Amino acid sequence: MRSALANQGLRTLKGLTNNDDLDFDSTWGVLSSSLREIHTKNASNLSFEQLYRNAYKLVLKKKGDALYDKVKAFERDWLLYEVQPQILVVLSACLFASGSGSSATTNTNEQRIAGEKLMKALKQAWEDHNLCMNMTTDVLMYMDRVYCTDNRKPSIFTASMGQFRDYVLRAPIPMVEGVTVAAILFTVILDQIRMEREGEIIDRALIRSCIYMLEGLYEAEDEEESTKLYLTSFEPEFLAASREFYKAEGQSLLRNADAGTFCRHTKKRIAEESDRCRSTLSPLTLSKIKAVIEKEMIKDFMRDVIELPGSGVKFMLDNDRLDELEMVYDLISKVDPKKEELKVAVQRRIVELGTDINGAAKINVQPSAKPPDALENRPDGENRPSLERPINQQTAAAVKWVDDVLLLKEKYDTVLTISFNDDQGLQTAFSRSFTDFINAFDRSSEYLSLFFDENMKKGIKGKTENEVDALLDKGITLLRYIHDKDMFERYYKKHLSRRLLMKRSVSMDAERQMISKMKMEVGNSFTQKIESMFKDMAISEDLSSNYKQHVARLGDPDPRRAELDVNVLTTTMWPLEAMNQSYNEEDARPTCIFPAAVEKIKQGFEKFYLDKHSGRQLHWQTNMGTADLRAYFPDAKTRMKVRELNVSTYAMVVLLLFNDLPTGASYTCEEIQAKTNIPMHELTRNLQSLAVAPKTRVLLKEPMSKDVKSSDRFFFNEGFSSQFTKIKIGVVTSGNKVEDQDERKETEKKNNDTRGGIIEAAIVRIMKQRKELNHQRLITEVIQQLTSRFSPDVTMVKKRIESLIEREYLDRVEDADRPAYRYLA
Repeated sequence: MRSALANQGLRTLKGLTNNDDLDFDSTWGVLSSSLREIHTKNASNLSFEQLYRNAYKLVLKKKGDALYDKVKAFERDWLLYEVQPQILVVLSACLFASGSGSSATTNTNEQRIAGEKLMKALKQAWEDHNLCMNMTTDVLMYMDRVYCTDNRKPSIFTASMGQFRDYVLRAPIPMVEGVTVAAILFTVILDQIRMEREGEIIDRALIRSCIYMLEGLYEAEDEEESTKLYLTSFEPEFLAASREFYKAEGQSLLRNADAGTFCRHTKKRIAEESDRCRSTLSPLTLSKIKAVIEKEMIKDFMRDVIELPGSGVKFMLDNDRLDELEMVYDLISKVDPKKEELKVAVQRRIVELGTDINGAAKINVQPSAKPPDALENRPDGENRPSLERPINQQTAAAVKWVDDVLLLKEKYDTVLTISFNDDQGLQTAFSRSFTDFINAFDRSSEYLSLFFDENMKKGIKGKTENEVDALLDKGITLLRYIHDKDMFERYYKKHLSRRLLMKRSVSMDAERQMISKMKMEVGNSFTQKIESMFKDMAISEDLSSNYKQHVARLGDPDPRRAELDVNVLTTTMWPLEAMNQSYNEEDARPTCIFPAAVEKIKQGFEKFYLDKHSGRQLHWQTNMGTADLRAYFPDAKTRMKVRELNVSTYAMVVLLLFNDLPTGASYTCEEIQAKTNIPMHELTRNLQSLAVAPKTRVLLKEPMSKDVKSSDRFFFNEGFSSQFTKIKIGVVTSGNKVEDQDERKETEKKNNDTRGGIIEAAIVRIMKQRKELNHQRLITEVIQQLTSRFSPDVTMVKKRIESLIEREYLDRVEDADRPAYRYLA
């Protein structure tokens, strides 16, 4: 409309000259009368072309300044004497009470109605003023374009908006000193917003109209964005009121609600404020009101919410409240990118649960007061006592420890993925917590090895390839957390050696897969000896096959000759000290006296082997072998008198002694020991399995008791019978698979000795490369090199440095500022 009128006026005024007569007072009289008609909404009969011509003439005759001032004065008077009274008349006393802070005693509904009346009145006044000033601006367009521009004065529209601000919004309330219409308006809007926050329905469109008015008014005539009345006057009050509201609400929720409710309510409030800024207030306020909620309800209270007893993060974790944990994560992410409070709470809970798992395992690892009566290598259905054996309890406790840790890991992996969006910082914190409690348990390496041992023997039976792979990956994950990986290697070799020699592994493919995974995790040096063990087994299989062919070529005429399968083990690759626990290293290795027939076979193999490998020595590990015997029991109650017995090598030697005894004759334990030279400890265990275990009692003992004494006598049980044709007679175990304290100390001592050599090798490698290095830097580099294998003790590193100096591998640098060493080639 504005541009149309302007074009029309320009077309009409072509040819106008400076000689036209013009009387300012009469012309202004016409203009002022027309402006009044416009403001009273009676402009239908006005000729806007004529009005534009009159204003144009005044400006052209250099009367622009007078016209500008007259229009401003007219608008001021109109607002002051026409509009302002219309606004003041709708003001109710209850609004003044609200403004003075005593709204609690005022009828809420009456206050609400009065507030809406005020907003409607202001809305109408603002819209009327805008409409009239748009029409007025069209009439005075030439003045704005020429006079205002040349004299750098605000347009008449801009000036009149400032007058509306000063004479309407900032009009003082006669009844209340120091209070303006704007102050009452702000209070009304804030009360409306408070009511909506409390669940009431308000007229959002009406409030939006008033906000639009505030956004259209500025503090200064230059109309900079930052000087909008909305931003300078209303928004600070809105944010201050919101700050107090949410602070009080946060305190109330913390007292009366649980953590989940607090988080849900806070998220709801953020969504509500976002919607309010989009539909009722201004998008300019969105980030600021969010900051208020984040400060007052999240930053100031989230720590207390996380720690709330009975509903905080600990409760959420324990009861799988994944949705609530996700809310906690989302909220704390808004105020703390590192999520420190959440991280600390979750870490603390992981360590607490891990410590409980460790504590339960320590209780189970205590040695039983009862004498051991459990058997190794027991077939299904054979020799099962009514009560679970201590060895099973101990091993089960070790496996349970690993299972519990894996379950805990799986649980928190789920929390990390679903609730914490796989947050990298939290993932690192989780790993640190698992590392802490796993390494706080001094048997973690041993128990993890036992876990693999049990699964390789029977746990993976019936599982698919993918299931086996997943199981091994879980175990490798725990290995990643263990600092002393060399201790794990020691235990793993010990348990693996028994699996390989006793042929207890369910799947050799799974065994090799495990080695491959360990190699990827901790490197080739870790698995080098383990791979050599597998190589020895493969070579031994070929060796046994070649030996059998060799015997066949000799054409031995004895049809009863025993067959021999031998595993030849490389001494430096196998944990032979762990397989020979019946004697001390300081003592001479006991040599078992074999029956003549067996000795002949043994010597035959030695000749065959040493002919092929001259210069080598063979040491027979009698305690690690087994034998299959065919036994005849003449007085058995079953029709079948012959049974096939699978026994240990020591048990075979004992049983073969009874072939030379007449019926009814016996040997004492002491006599058996003298004839076989079997260590008494091993002999006792084997005699218990042959004469005490009720279902494998192929020998009779006098007197019958669980313990074996040197004077006890043993007879061949000619009346032994069993429902099985093949019987596996295990060896009574002398203790649990879990090491006792003495064994543990011995293992640690041997491991420390091994570590000494590894530390020395690392020192020499570093010094050989650096030639000269200060003490602190050498210590640091040694620890860095070895930390993937174990955590070196600084004292041990210092001792190894001193040892190398004594042996002239290193030398101290004289006159150095700090202690330093030089490599001696």
